[in-house]
Amino acid sequence: MSLVAGYVGLLQTERVVPWAKSPPGRYRRVEDHVGSVAATGGIVSSAGTTTGANTVTSPVGAAAPTNNAGAPSPAPAAISQAAEDFRRLLAGFEPDELTPSSCADVAEALAKTEMACAAARARAAARAARAGEHRRRGFADVQDWLSSRTGSTMGKARAEMETSREAEKHPAIADALRQGEVSLSQAEEVVRVEREVPGSAEALLEVARRSGLGQLREEARKVTLGSLAPEDLERRQHQARHFRHWRDALGMVCFSGALPPDVGVGIANRVDAEAARLRREVGPEGKSEPFEAHAADALVKLLQGQGEGSGRTEVVIVVDLSAYRRGHAHPGELSHIVGGGPVPVRSVKEVMKDAFVKAVVHEGVKVLRVKHFGRHMKAEIRTALELGQPPGFEGAKCSLPGCDRRYSLEWDHVRPFSRHGPTSYDNMQPLCKPHHWEKTQRDKGVS
Repeated sequence: MSLVAGYVGLLQTERVVPWAKSPPGRYRRVEDHVGSVAATGGIVSSAGTTTGANTVTSPVGAAAPTNNAGAPSPAPAAISQAAEDFRRLLAGFEPDELTPSSCADVAEALAKTEMACAAARARAAARAARAGEHRRRGFADVQDWLSSRTGSTMGKARAEMETSREAEKHPAIADALRQGEVSLSQAEEVVRVEREVPGSAEALLEVARRSGLGQLREEARKVTLGSLAPEDLERRQHQARHFRHWRDALGMVCFSGALPPDVGVGIANRVDAEAARLRREVGPEGKSEPFEAHAADALVKLLQGQGEGSGRTEVVIVVDLSAYRRGHAHPGELSHIVGGGPVPVRSVKEVMKDAFVKAVVHEGVKVLRVKHFGRHMKAEIRTALELGQPPGFEGAKCSLPGCDRRYSLEWDHVRPFSRHGPTSYDNMQPLCKPHHWEKTQRDKGVS
């Protein structure tokens, strides 16, 4: 029922738009198709007959199957026919014949429908797999069968069915999937955290409904890290370290791995800094290559002991003074690596034996004073900005609401410098390159 209702509802949003390029024999206007379906409240079958949206075929004397909400489940033939009609409709869809606003509406509606369809597909595939239907269709492995139908990998097919099965154990997650409010990838993240931190699903589902997978993973990471004692987290991170390498089709050496933050953050910071330097060094022609290519060159240089900063690692650790003096942090006190998560205070003390110390004095969300202790007197303002917003100090990220980019940030004057905006902590903000460019253009227009 939900698939059919969503299908009819989607069509009704564009019922007056002509599709001049529709192939012969197909509906030339969405309005024509909606009228034939919505007038009867059912689905037009290939034979021209109409099946009621709530009609369910079942053996004589047997109860009609119902869904989790207790409503009758649509007959398989009805779903298959609705899907076929929908595909036929999409084949004649011409975005250039719609207004940009209408195209945006259609894109959002299709995104929600796509997520609902993917969830229904995974549930149907899991049910078929339990009965061994894939073997009757010539496939020894269920993942091989599903991946051949979806055009994805066997690993993704396996993960989708596993997520679908796990989600059914949590009504809120299952309902969000059925309604097309979250994707299977988002549900996988929510299911994983709910397993480790029971009761976290509702809040994470709210994040998933209004943001992308990247921001959801960031929030999920915070929930997971917040549930672990720093010592337990350090032990699990150590156990999870790994590195592997392989060759690809071009003979390139590929690798992946994971390192604890006290080591990994420093390596990542050095690679990023060297890659940015190399990009500037090659000039405008270097912009034609992606940043990842310069990062690869940077990694090679650093491994060979070359490049600027090859002998220096910068890892920024934030710790409350009271926790540092005490030797351990109480709830609500900070002790973490910027960009890496919580660390035990004892680890902070070990690092600080040979560290360049930067102190930031704050009261709530207000930074009162910044001081560098050491021979290098670099910009105190940059230090405060790079720490991120107080009182969390979780590292700088793009200041535009909803954007979670943390790399290749640029420092922007909130009040433009051209209009006498000061280069002060209160007037500076980090922005990603696209959003910085957009704001600069707006500032030029105002001035």
